[in-house]
Amino acid sequence: MRELSGKVAVVTGAASGIGRALAVRFASEGMSLMLADVDPGGLAETATLAGDTKVLTQITDVSDEAAVLHLADRTFGELGAVHLLCNNAGVYQGGHLWTRTREDFTWVLGVNLWGVLHGINAFVPRMIEQDTEGHIVNTVSVAGLFAGPHAGGYAVSKYAAFAASQALAHDLVASGSRLRVTALCPGAVRTRINHSGRVRPFDLTVAPSPDELESQERVDAGVARGMDPARVADMVVDAVREERFLLLTHPEYGGSMRRQTETLLSGGLPTLRGAAREA
Repeated sequence: MRELSGKVAVVTGAASGIGRALAVRFASEGMSLMLADVDPGGLAETATLAGDTKVLTQITDVSDEAAVLHLADRTFGELGAVHLLCNNAGVYQGGHLWTRTREDFTWVLGVNLWGVLHGINAFVPRMIEQDTEGHIVNTVSVAGLFAGPHAGGYAVSKYAAFAASQALAHDLVASGSRLRVTALCPGAVRTRINHSGRVRPFDLTVAPSPDELESQERVDAGVARGMDPARVADMVVDAVREERFLLLTHPEYGGSMRRQTETLLSGGLPTLRGAAREA
């Protein structure tokens, strides 16, 4: 989808980080926006940063199917169409896999996996019916390609989100749809995902374990020296125009992917080296 001006983009997780950068970048292309998040203050700030373009905002918990369906109803009802869907909302939690509780998995999978699936189910059928060019961008992570230590629950959610993206892309091609998919797999980016606990629902909140706190320190260090979200947004626009499925924001992970495949095919357990430690 090369032409973005005059079209409509939906961005979840738009109150900060990559979501905010996407909104600002799409606005600069002349797109109308529907921005969704659970943070009303951040959402309002993003809407202001988007400038003079038409912007709607909606408080939306993407783990809630009814909330995402309402988001879709309002978007199509008030903006008339959707051409670019960014299932971007995400949360992070570290720690050893065996210390994660049911509440942890309910929260992380609810946002990172079910948020993507709810977005697909609520928007894609209507986007197909439009019979126009369109694109879905699912924010995954390099953690959806490499399952390292200290972040097992997060990796589980992101591996599943990557699989959903790949399956969706194949289904759209097989059905003759004009929609295409990009799986956005960023490495370290300067966002607030390392402090996701600020938006964790009270009923799913538990005290952090020592290994979770240790993981938090590692991620804090990686995020602090991470990529500017605006650069990621520029890459996303290029990927949409070029209809690229996989978008690695950090090219060095290509070598890590090759090494991982070789190790797996030899029966070994891949280890993350170099940049991949910051996934």
